Amino acid sequence: MQVFTDLEQVPDGFGPSAVTIGNFDGVHRGHRAVLERLVRLAHGDDRSAVAVTFDPHPAAVHRPESAPELLTGLTDRLDLLAGTGLDAVLVVPYSLEFAAQSPEEFVTRYLTGALGARSVVVGHDVRFGAGNAGTLATMVELGGVHGFEVVAVDDVGEPDADPAAGQHARWSSSAARALLAEGAVAQAADVLGRPHRVRGTVVHGDARGRELGFPTANLGDIAGMVPADGVYAGWLYRPDLARTAPQHPDVRLPAAISIGTNPTFDGVQRRVEAYVLDRTDLDLYDEDIVLELVDHLRPTLRFDGIEPLVAQMHDDVARARRILVGAGR
Repeated sequence: MQVFTDLEQVPDGFGPSAVTIGNFDGVHRGHRAVLERLVRLAHGDDRSAVAVTFDPHPAAVHRPESAPELLTGLTDRLDLLAGTGLDAVLVVPYSLEFAAQSPEEFVTRYLTGALGARSVVVGHDVRFGAGNAGTLATMVELGGVHGFEVVAVDDVGEPDADPAAGQHARWSSSAARALLAEGAVAQAADVLGRPHRVRGTVVHGDARGRELGFPTANLGDIAGMVPADGVYAGWLYRPDLARTAPQHPDVRLPAAISIGTNPTFDGVQRRVEAYVLDRTDLDLYDEDIVLELVDHLRPTLRFDGIEPLVAQMHDDVARARRILVGAGR
């Protein structure tokens, strides 16, 4: 998949293409349904399938004080978009200057001008251009003027969804965020279509886990929404090792993941750390890793001393092992 991070990177004469527009935060099941339809449409007409997305998120520019916490950083968003079969992604640097364009300026500069759009796939609630003045009707009107068809797609969710059972009539980024804020990572995976990810660089911590027999990889520079404090079963994935040695057995490892402030030791800094099950030989310092959270084990607790804490950690590891054996690799 080609990635353009600036309009000037798009080659002259690019296209013809079928294009969709969105933030695609989390690249959840609803996003993927739209993107897979786009890919089928594009390839059926011998066109390139292209997604236009934005960085930073528009809300971070217009209302930073209330912008949502992003489910995925840009690296993971692009990785997930690549998995849908897209031919290219244009990442538009979002700014107030960009947002001031009229709907027609956006269409003629980005969609038809740079990308050679012949089809545009959008949701019924699409908004674009200055003040979000552009609507689906606007896009259809501009399509008639500038020579592209508009395909409007419905929201996608669980058929016959039962909210009481945690099912969603509409798969959305906001639904996934709400579940992660509660620590409900297994339910969030139903919306996302995969375990939720956080990415970061392994940094030095207090080495307290090693002293207790459970050496942990502590994450810094974290990208991706961090779920509620607690202990989770999950996987530690090593992208750099996957690129250089994709068949290596240590590319993806089972882990018990702790999120919180370590209240037993009067900690105040919120941390994300992962213990790779039954491994004390790994040196992951300064390595970029991805944690995939599969299931919630328990809330963060304060223990009256080291012995009950260690006993609980052994129980956490045993439960994580049982869950991850069932989840498979």
